[in-house]
Order: sequence, then C-alpha cells, then structure tokens
Amino acid sequence: MAALERPEEKWGEKYPLAVKVWQRGFDRIRTMYRFTPEIRRLIYTTNMIESYHGQLRKVTDNRRMFPNDESVIKLVGLVSMQIERRWAKSKVRSWNMILAQLAIHFQDRLEGYLWNGREFTQKT
Repeated sequence: MAALERPEEKWGEKYPLAVKVWQRGFDRIRTMYRFTPEIRRLIYTTNMIESYHGQLRKVTDNRRMFPNDESVIKLVGLVSMQIERRWAKSKVRSWNMILAQLAIHFQDRLEGYLWNGREFTQKT
C-alpha cells in the first residue's frame, strides 16, 4: 500500500486525475499482480481481438465504397485467413514456462487437457 502512494508523490501535481483513477481502481488492477511477469506480458501485449480488429480496419478503411455486401464479406474472409496464417507462425516467448505457471494458477481448468505442440487437446 505504501508503493501505491508513490505515484501520487511523483505525479500527483502534474496528473491528479490519472493518479485518482489509479487509486480508485487499484483493487481491480491488483489481481494482475498475482501472476508472474511472463503471464502479465502475455495478457496485456497479445490482445488478439484488438489486433484482429485493427488489421481489419487497416484494410477496410482504405476502401470508401463496396459494390455490394458480398464483396465486404469476401474481403473480411480473405483478410481473416491471412491473419490466421500469421498467428499460426508466431510463437509466444517462454510458452512452456507460462503454461506451467498457468497450470499452477488454473489447475482445475487445465486438468484433462494436454499440450501437443500446437494446441490443447482433450485426453481420451
């Protein structure tokens, strides 16, 4: 709790509103700190939904008009396939360590699943 007062001492005069928001919302933020730095980095740097929407916007914003609804659906489908291919090639740094840590935090949720090198598969 003493560390929570440091931002106010350092930035309280310059950014009073930001400091108050931080202090009011600390109970919700605090749950993030139960996880290791690797898991936290995974959570806040790989927001796949935001990334996906950003990539879709990048493609659709360049076009002012579409001839019909079908052309929009085709474009979104093709872009989605490209995004999926890129994600399939990307690797999460320290994934084995992160998976082990997640298994400790969420043992009841991961129990019964195995990592086969590409995805979780349920034990049969």
